[in-house]
Amino acid sequence: MTAKECIWGRRSIRKFKTEPIDHALLESVVETASYAPSWKHTQIVRYIAVEGELKDKIGREYTSTFPNNGKIIENAPLLIAVTVIKNRCGFERDGSFTTDRGDTWQMYDAGIASQTFCLAAHEAGLGTVIMGIFDRPEIEQLLELPETQELVALIPVGYPDEEPVAPRRKAVSDLLTYK
Repeated sequence: MTAKECIWGRRSIRKFKTEPIDHALLESVVETASYAPSWKHTQIVRYIAVEGELKDKIGREYTSTFPNNGKIIENAPLLIAVTVIKNRCGFERDGSFTTDRGDTWQMYDAGIASQTFCLAAHEAGLGTVIMGIFDRPEIEQLLELPETQELVALIPVGYPDEEPVAPRRKAVSDLLTYK
């Protein structure tokens, strides 16, 4: 599979088969995702694999702002909690900010890493969907995240039980401007 085929073929999957994910396969996906670029090579993204009753509890009790996400989580055999180590990305060694983006640069790294994870999962035959609507503080507490980490996204993972078609894309002329 070429990079273009992987990018063009990956879809957000919301229905999964019940087959569990082999841990060696997941570790291979994370190893590939570890090659995602990061601010000054800080590599702040961490992944927490959540399975079984804890995963189902997150789906049932910690998606009140968008309950459909809970159903998707419960349907998936595995949930990845994407976290970042705070106060490293976008900072200089003296603690000052490098850009006017302040401490928000970590979201770029988390986004790049999440998409890289999803592309690696797709290449491995797995389906994913990146979620940003959930009860973050409560899940951080449930997962016992240290104060130095922050939950950024949830990614249900499993073997796809659907084949969604690609939605229409905007024309390049709508997306690209030359100056």
